[in-house]
Amino acid sequence: MIGNRGRVTGRIGPGLVGEVMIHVRGGVEAFYAYPAQPDAVIEPGNQVLVVDFQPPRNVYVEPWQSIG
Repeated sequence: MIGNRGRVTGRIGPGLVGEVMIHVRGGVEAFYAYPAQPDAVIEPGNQVLVVDFQPPRNVYVEPWQSIG
């Protein structure tokens, strides 16, 4: 899971349990998401990078920074 990108579908922030959709096992699945930086807020629609994974469905994410 670490290193995968996903799209935020539920706001991620301090004190919130957000949601991201991530491509896995040939499909797309929802995961509970928490900010890697405790004070970060990530709004729905943004892409994120998974930096930590806690089974079965918890991921810690940071905003995806595309180069371009």
